[in-house]
Amino acid sequence: MSQSDTVAAVRRFNRVYTRAIGVLERGYLGTPYTLAEGRVLYEIATGGGVTASKICDITGLDAGYVSRIVKRFEREGVVARARSAEDGRRAVLRLTAHGLEVFEPFDRRSAQRVEGLIAHLPSASRERLTAALADVERLMDPTPPGPITLRDHRPGDMGWVVERHAALYGREYGWDIEGVTARIVADFLDRHDPARSRCWIAERDGRRVGSVFVLDDGEGVARLRLLLLEPEARGSGLGRRLVEACIAFAREAGYREMVLWTHAVLTAARGIYASAGFVLEKTWTHEDFGKPEVSETWRRPL
Repeated sequence: MSQSDTVAAVRRFNRVYTRAIGVLERGYLGTPYTLAEGRVLYEIATGGGVTASKICDITGLDAGYVSRIVKRFEREGVVARARSAEDGRRAVLRLTAHGLEVFEPFDRRSAQRVEGLIAHLPSASRERLTAALADVERLMDPTPPGPITLRDHRPGDMGWVVERHAALYGREYGWDIEGVTARIVADFLDRHDPARSRCWIAERDGRRVGSVFVLDDGEGVARLRLLLLEPEARGSGLGRRLVEACIAFAREAGYREMVLWTHAVLTAARGIYASAGFVLEKTWTHEDFGKPEVSETWRRPL
C-alpha cells in the first residue's frame, strides 16, 4: 500500500469518527462546551490535581488556549486552583463541588454515546473492535515501545493462547486450529510439572505479544509447542529468544533431545528452528486444518 493510500484511509476514518462522536456539534454532548473544553474538563476531573502544563503535555493543546479554557472554568465556578504540595511554585487544578455536578452528566453522556455506537455489535465484533483500536493506538503513538519481557503463565493466559492462535492462523493461513490448540493447552495444564514442562508468555507494555511451551514427550524427549508472535513483535528477535528459552530449560531439566511440529508454509518459524540447531526429520501432508498442508517434524540433540 502506498503512503497516499494510507493517508486517504486515515482521513476517511477521521471523517467517519468525528461525525460519529459529535465533534462537529456546536456544543459537545449537549453541553455549552467545545470538544477541547470537554477534554480539558476530563483531564482535570480525572487527574487528581493536575497542572495546566501537564494538561498541555497530555492533550497537545496550546498553552495559551488551555489557559483561556481554565479561566472560563474558574469564572463559572467549575474549577479552583490550589498550591501544589510537591512544588509550592505551581498550582494544581481540581473540580469544585459545582464542577463535579457539571462533569457527571458530561462523562455519562460520553459513555452513552459510545454505547450507542457499539450496541448493535455482537460480542465477537466488540472484541475485534477493541483489538483494532488498540492496534491503531500503538501504530499512531510516536513513543517507542518498551522492552519485551518473558514470564511464566498466569490465570487467563491459556485462553489468550487459544484465541490468538485461532485468530492469527485463521486470518493469515485460513486454518481452523482452535480445537487443536485447546487440546494442547488442556494437556499442558493437566500434566503440568514445573520441573518438566513450562510456558513462557512474552509481554510488552502490559500486552501479551508471544508464547511458547515445552512439554514432556516421553523417553527423555522434550516437545516445543505453540510458538506464537503477534505481528507487532515479529522481526524483534523474540522468536529466537523464546526458542532458546525452551532449549535452555529442556537441557537443564535433563532431556536428551527436543522435537517440534511445524509446517512448510511457516517460513519464518522454520528459519528460527534451523538457526537454533533443529534439523528437518520428516514431512507429510494432512488436511486437519481444513485444507492440505505439508507438515514437518524437526529435531535437535540437547
